[in-house]
Parts: sequence; C-alpha cells; structure tokens
Amino acid sequence: MDVKRVVIMGAAGRDFHDFNVVYRDDPSVEVVAFTATQIPGIESRRYPPELAGERYPAGIRIVPEAELEQLITDERIDEVVFAYSDVSHETVMHVASRVLARGADFALLGPKRTMIRSSRPLVAVGAVRTGAGKSQTTRYLAALLAEAGLRPVVIRHPMPYGDLVAQRVQRYATYADLDRYETTIEEREEYEPHLDAGRVLYAGVDYEAILRQAETEADVILWDGGNNDFPFYRPDLFVVVADPLRPGHELRYHPGETNLRMADVVIINKIDSAELAVVKDVREAIEDVNPGARIVLARSALALTGDVVGKSVAVVEDGPTLTHGGMTYGAGIVAARRFMARQIVDPRPYAVGSLAKVLRAYPDLQRLVPAMGYGDAQVRDLEATLNAMPAELVLSGTPIDLTRVLKLNKPIVRVRYELEEVEGPRLRELLRPIVAAARQPHAV
Repeated sequence: MDVKRVVIMGAAGRDFHDFNVVYRDDPSVEVVAFTATQIPGIESRRYPPELAGERYPAGIRIVPEAELEQLITDERIDEVVFAYSDVSHETVMHVASRVLARGADFALLGPKRTMIRSSRPLVAVGAVRTGAGKSQTTRYLAALLAEAGLRPVVIRHPMPYGDLVAQRVQRYATYADLDRYETTIEEREEYEPHLDAGRVLYAGVDYEAILRQAETEADVILWDGGNNDFPFYRPDLFVVVADPLRPGHELRYHPGETNLRMADVVIINKIDSAELAVVKDVREAIEDVNPGARIVLARSALALTGDVVGKSVAVVEDGPTLTHGGMTYGAGIVAARRFMARQIVDPRPYAVGSLAKVLRAYPDLQRLVPAMGYGDAQVRDLEATLNAMPAELVLSGTPIDLTRVLKLNKPIVRVRYELEEVEGPRLRELLRPIVAAARQPHAV
C-alpha cells in the first residue's frame, strides 16, 4: 500500500490535535514533519514519541514554516495540511499557492474528522477574530451554568509552549498549578479568571485524554476556543463572538467565517464602543450567511481596581489581541481615556529586547505595552520595560495579576471587563436545553 507523506502546518495547537485524532493511528499516512509559526522557539522542538505513538518511535520534527518549500521537495511530500487559525483568507491561499507550486496537495481538515464527541452536554465558545471578547463570554456562560446548580468544567484551546509530554493533560484548580506547569503569561491570561471564580480548567496537548478526564468531574463541558479556531469537540450549543470594531473581518478570516456559519448563537460584543451603523452592518452580514443564528448584542463593561484620574500611566494590554489579532488598542487604552488618566506614556523609548522588536513590528499600536510572555526572556523584557517607563502607575488591561509574574517598581491598577447583555434573546434562556440535559442521570 502506498503511504501518503504529509506535512502539517501549525502553531502548537490544532496541528497537534489534527495529528492525534486523524493521523496518529492511520497506517496509510506518514506525517513527516510539522511546520511552525507564531510561537517563538517552537520550531526547535520535536513532537515527542510519547505523544506521537508507536508508529513514530523518534517523534516528529518541527521545522520553521520558512522551510516549507524545501521540505516538500526534499521529503517528496504528497499533501500539506493547514492547521492554524486567525489568518486572512488571502493568507491561506498564498500558503496554498506555495504548496501547489511545489506539486503537493493542499488540505484543510474539517469539523467532521476533527471534532470529538463528549458524553456530557457541551457548550463551545468561539469567535470570528482574536480579541472579540470570547474569554469574557466563556466566564459569563460558566457563571450562568453555576447559578443553575451545575458544575461546569472549562477546557481551553491549547497553548503548549513547554514540555509537551508533561503538558499532555493539565488540570488547573489552584494558583499552585500555574507554577507547577510553568504557565506563560498568555496562558495565565486565560486561566486565572476561572481559578478566581473557583472553576476547574483543563488544557494541554492530547484533547481526547483531556476530555475523558474532565468528564469525570463535570456536569457540563465548556470549550473555550483560542484564536478564532473552530472547536475540537462537537458542541450542543455553539456561541460565537463577533467584533464590530473590526467590521468585515467576520467574513475575511479563517476559520472565523466557518465559526460564524456554524454558530447557534452570535454575540455582537463591544456595541458601546462601536458606531450604531457599523453594528447594523455586522448584524446584516451575520444574518446573510447564518439566518438561523440567534443574535445577542452585548458590551464589555469596564471597571478599575483603583484610581487613575490625573495620573500618568503605562498601559499593558493582552498580547495576542494586538499582534496576530490586528487590534491597535485594547481595554487598557479605553479605560485610560474613559477614567481620565492624565497621560498615556509611550513605551517605545524604554522598550528592551524582544518587546522592542514587537513594537517595531507593529508600528500602528497605540501607546501601550503588549503583555508578551511566551518564555522567561520575554517576561524579563516586559518587566524591564515597565520599570523603565516614567509613569506613576501601570494600568493593566490583561486579565491576570501581573504581580504574580513581574517585580514592578510602581503600583498596578487593573482593568476588569465583563460581558453585559444589552439586547436580544437572553443567554440564560438559550442555555435551558443544556441545563436540562445536564440534570439527566449519566454514567461515569
């Protein structure tokens, strides 16, 4: 039997998942390599044999995406699978053209082959773009499920930046778990708010094993999707968040448009920061491609843990939202202006190391510091930059408590932002079938 030689293009997330559920045990396919992008340093590693399975005793190498063409030629690759998210449709087709020009097939794996079915009711949260408000939506839905007397367990889209074997199945219940798994700032931004609320959260690499363990302690599984990827699990209710601050993006990004077309519920968030005409345009775009979706209008309600009136501030924002998410500002900048800070200090003259490179790579960013922290070096650069800035305080628009990972020479005021429903069907009502199903007896 001819064996198909495959390369999977990814960013340490869906690429590993697609391999695990589709290719790992398929004798008709040999996955020759992963290519990597977006995540610093990932291309110097291997997908380990402990996760790759007995067909791959040496594991699978991970190479930079820049080497794709040479890899196709040298390894006689038959097919290249594209497996990462939050990229424009144009970008996807440019990659396809690179692959096709070398003679290989180009493929995208769909939900039917990659979604795993749960034995518990499952609510999935996704988005059309990174930074639309998916995380606050997940927190809001988790609170509604808890108010109904249920135990939701959150499973987060992967961010495996460390030891992949050790991270195969990660269970987070306390802050000690964050340290035990050597959690990065990007991971903490997603995990800490759930721990603050007393919720258990899972993440890792092997999402079949993660789901089966989570099911032993959950009444409802709540999938918290990363970037704008579509869910790893088959949802009973799929809630997708759209962003009117980036109108038109809901139809121009992969796989955000897929999410939009699959959604049961679409939340148009941030309507308090967007023009009414733009919100109307986004709504019409949703109704055009998914007329059966229930549409909810919502806003991100801001609150501060301290006073910034008349102060000079160094604003820190969620990193991925500003980099591959394409936003030029976030909740921190909005809060600085709304709550009348005297000055937003420009970080560029004080940025060091990798952070200085990020600011040069994204010149359209407003006067803010992206909370980059994929490793110790980036964390130290972030700390040095904030300490060097001549500001009276740090205004943090990232969901985490920065004092847990940084030693700063100035006080921090945190920006809290939570989802508030404004118009449309109530999410509590849309969750009723999930609540009813979760109350039915089930076998462990």
